[in-house]
Amino acid sequence: MGSRTNSVIKVALHLMLSMLLFVSALVLLPTRAHAEPVNGQAEAITHEQSVAKAEDTINSLQAPLYSAFTERYLLDEVKNLRQMIADTHLELTEKVVDRELGVADKALAYATDTVTYFFYLIAGASTLLVLVGWNSLREIKDRVGTLANEEIKRITDSYEARLDKLERELHHKSRHIAATQEEIELTNEVHSLWLKASQEASPQSKIAIYDQILEVRPDDLEALTYKADAALGMGQTQWATSLANRALSIDPDNSHALYQRACAHAESGYVDEALRDLESAIVQSETLREQAGLDASFESLQDLPLFKQLVVTRE
Repeated sequence: MGSRTNSVIKVALHLMLSMLLFVSALVLLPTRAHAEPVNGQAEAITHEQSVAKAEDTINSLQAPLYSAFTERYLLDEVKNLRQMIADTHLELTEKVVDRELGVADKALAYATDTVTYFFYLIAGASTLLVLVGWNSLREIKDRVGTLANEEIKRITDSYEARLDKLERELHHKSRHIAATQEEIELTNEVHSLWLKASQEASPQSKIAIYDQILEVRPDDLEALTYKADAALGMGQTQWATSLANRALSIDPDNSHALYQRACAHAESGYVDEALRDLESAIVQSETLREQAGLDASFESLQDLPLFKQLVVTRE
């Protein structure tokens, strides 16, 4: 607190010294304006020396040259200065608000006068038309009514067109929402059937669930390929081949359908067809290479060189 007060005192002393120098300059400047140049230079040097000496004296102070009364006086002056600034700001704000209100009043008066003059102009033009005889009041009334009806019809037609467009868009979005809702329901149903099929152990039970999925989605490739796998598990190679062919008719490059048909051909003894389908399936999905080496359906092909090249055999 003491260092802060010393700083305030030093600043105040600097300000007072500057004000005294400024006042003395204002008083002495007119009298020295007519003096000789040599005397002016000497006085300037003396003035600078006085300022330097005063600053040295202030900076070399060892003890504070103030009292509690002086500190209180300076604080009161600062408080009064802040209050004056706040009052000035408030007064300036009031003036700005008054100016803005005045501008708003003038703008409102201008708008009112403009509307009034416009109606006066219309009334004068109508009176002039009646006096000159260009149109009668009946003709003007009919013309105004016709124009009003035409404008009303135009606006009505425009809104009707917009409403029709909006109605069509709403119907389209409603159908889209309904279709999406139906698709979500079908997806949930199919998902539950897949979960149920994963819990079944026997191929017959799985095939029954796959048939339910195919009733909902006849072109479900995954259901067809899994049904073909279940048919192979039952030893129905021809049925599995038929299901794989059905899946390949939908997607000729489906790797799982090609793999299932290769398994069916291998179990049926069609070696060339089995190797061809297995090679095509591995080209589409590299992960089937290891699976084919472990699949019991290809036991009859284990000793063939081409089969060994295609798959990763068990050691």
